[in-house]
This record gives sequence, structure tokens and C-alpha cells, in this order.
Amino acid sequence: MTRIIAISNRKGGTGKTTVAVNLAAELAARGSRVLLVDLDSQGHCAAGLGVKIDKDAPTAHDVFLDPRASLAAAICQTACANLALVPADQRFEHSSGARDEQRLAQALAQDEITGAYDLVLLDTPPSLDHLLLNALTAAHWVLVPYVPHQLSLEGMQQLMRVLLKVMSSSNPQLKILGLLPTMAARNIRQHRLVTGEVARQFGAARVLAGIRNDIRLAEAFGVGKPIRDYAPTCRGAQDFADLATVLLSPLDSESSMF
Repeated sequence: MTRIIAISNRKGGTGKTTVAVNLAAELAARGSRVLLVDLDSQGHCAAGLGVKIDKDAPTAHDVFLDPRASLAAAICQTACANLALVPADQRFEHSSGARDEQRLAQALAQDEITGAYDLVLLDTPPSLDHLLLNALTAAHWVLVPYVPHQLSLEGMQQLMRVLLKVMSSSNPQLKILGLLPTMAARNIRQHRLVTGEVARQFGAARVLAGIRNDIRLAEAFGVGKPIRDYAPTCRGAQDFADLATVLLSPLDSESSMF
């Protein structure tokens, strides 16, 4: 069974794409066949993996514009073994496209996807639109990166309201895989306070160890490489390796952590 993870937060700037790229690379390095689908029209997943996209190449957003479009036609191979990418269309307007919330789920259910990949990671836009709703409707789990400050907490609260709506209507199987602090610094009091509040509101068991602040993560993105290839001994690489270890158990058991 192909397992689908949406990486989401209603607040921008929480490191969703950094998490998507580096977690996908780490899981692929451990033998899973991984497909990363970029639903954010900023198109940063391709940059993070060093993939050059031709101007008129097929993209993930085609399936929202044309019911005959195939995600498989847009798959690009990356320099990482076992990791493929469906890039975003940087010209896509998020107000455009069909309002069918099942469109992505149907595209991911095609044999060309389910027969070729163990895991699909969805890098979602922060806006509450049909793309985010499509991602949450298609996913089995949602991973929520957040920067430990107040605005990010508000973004999580907004996302949780959306999740409850999706879980109660279009996708009752959707579960929270974890809440992931990013750019975290345990010596900063505000970070500790916000993460404590996240644990109080949403459950301490859901809060993952997190990704520490590390300039090497930004450098790796700048040269188009996952952190495990760019600086494998840095703390960012170690944090993503630890994250993959924690998440592989529930993924392998086809159940939620919680």
C-alpha cells in the first residue's frame, strides 16, 4: 500500500519545504521508494533537490486544470536514489482549477503511482484553498512543522480546525503523524514556552524532537542538495536522520503514532 503524508501548516515560513525535501531524501536513502509532490506554486522542492524544470514541462498542478492529466507524466528523477519529484507550476494561480477535493486522491490512486512508490510526500501551500483540501483528503497522515513562536502556533490552530473538518467529512482515515518544531533553539525561552503550549493544546505525545536551527540547511538548499548529502555530520542532518527513525515505525506498521 502506498502511504501518503501531507506536510502542512497554515502559517508560511515554517520550513515545510525544507522538511519535505530532507525527510524524503532520508526515507529514500533507507530504501523506501519515495515520490515528493510539490503543490506549492513557489516550486522550491525542485530547487532543494537541484532539479531543473523546463518551462512547459508537466507539473503537479496539471491535474487540477485538466481531468485527463496524469501525475505520472510529470515525474522527474532526482540525483537521490529511490527519490522522484513531481514539480510545481510556478505560474499556477491558486484561485484557479477545479474545486473537486478528490482530484489529487484520484491521481495518486493510478497504477503508475501505487505500483512504483512506497511513500508519497505532499508539500502543501499554506493557503486554505482547494489544493490544501485536496492534499488532506488524499493523505493518510499529516506532519505539521512549526517554528516555536506565537504566529506559528496560531497557524497550527487554524490547521487543526481544517483537519477536524476533513476528518469528519471527506477523509476519516486522516491522522496526525506528529507536530515538528523547526528552526528550534532550546536555549531560547520563547521557543520553550510555545512548544510547551503546543504540547498542552494538542498533546505532548504528538510533539516530535524537532529540527534545530542550522545554517547548513539553508546552504544545502542553495546548492540543490539534501542536507544528508551536503553536510552529513551537521546537526541538521542528524535531526532529519533521527526524525526518519522515529517516523519509520508507524509508517511500516501502517498505523498512526497516536
